[in-house]
Amino acid sequence: MNKRLMSVIAIIVAFLAVAFVMTNNPNPTAVAKKKNYVPTVGILQLVTHPALDEIHRGIIAGLKSQGYTKNKIKIDYQNAQANQANLKTMSQQFTNENADLTIGIATPAALSLAKTANGNNPVILAGITDPAGSGLVKSAQKPGGNITGTSGDSPLEQHLAVIKQVVPHAKKLGIIYTTSDHGGEYNAKNMAKLAEAAGYDAKLYTISTTNDMQQVAETMASQVDVIYAPQDNGVASAMKTLINITNKNKIPVIPAVDTMVKDGGVATMSVSQYNIGYQAGIMAAKVLKGKETATYPVKTITQGDMVVNLKQAQRLGIQLPESMVKAAESKGEVIK
Repeated sequence: MNKRLMSVIAIIVAFLAVAFVMTNNPNPTAVAKKKNYVPTVGILQLVTHPALDEIHRGIIAGLKSQGYTKNKIKIDYQNAQANQANLKTMSQQFTNENADLTIGIATPAALSLAKTANGNNPVILAGITDPAGSGLVKSAQKPGGNITGTSGDSPLEQHLAVIKQVVPHAKKLGIIYTTSDHGGEYNAKNMAKLAEAAGYDAKLYTISTTNDMQQVAETMASQVDVIYAPQDNGVASAMKTLINITNKNKIPVIPAVDTMVKDGGVATMSVSQYNIGYQAGIMAAKVLKGKETATYPVKTITQGDMVVNLKQAQRLGIQLPESMVKAAESKGEVIK
């Protein structure tokens, strides 16, 4: 056997070995890492807000639960402060530093990361409403690409039940969302359908930015009996402005999450934002260890716990049902 033939055979064997590894490991980069390799994870958060901050805290805890403690991982945390230009710059920064994986907190952050990753490095979603409708994944069960994660879909039927309990004689329901927030629009329009089917006169109101809240809230408060504030980053950020207006008009606001109840909402069934982040952290860890995103189903978290704001209810002259308060005391939270 001459040297040329032996060289050809050696090349073929090496090629087949690489092909075998890639075929049998859905994330070939994972096996290429050295034993003591410290992966870099970029976390991009849309804006500072208690709900999103809780998701971030949960992500860190989820990663830690899978062995990615402080010395085992490098985390580059960036907050865009609701600035689209920042989202783009920060996403590109992760690419420039060769981050092994990125995590997007809120839909705009996830969309920016997905665009920058361009189908390559894995992206984990953290609390994204309707990821398929946002174009982030093909479907929740089979994401089909480099993106998967957690979805924090609101338990809308439970929220409607809360509205009925808090304001039993209400007929006109105002629902507000941000035009640039797909998740907010998705939840708002679905709530409108549910409410109309239940006999409410539901009307949708929109804001483009948080600066619009003052004027829109004044109009809305003069036209409705109760307001639903969905899981929407813009509305959540302007919640205190909304409450200042609705309090003057004695209009109760039923929001989607506990942090919005703390900002002046009366009550809700709240999905734990911390748990959404925690599960996203676990998923990120498993992807780092080699799990394939394309076949890793999106984890949807919808189990809510009762949260009531007794101080706000008293301010509006609302007597909350005893069963609701007891439910909050046993498994949820009571704000006094």
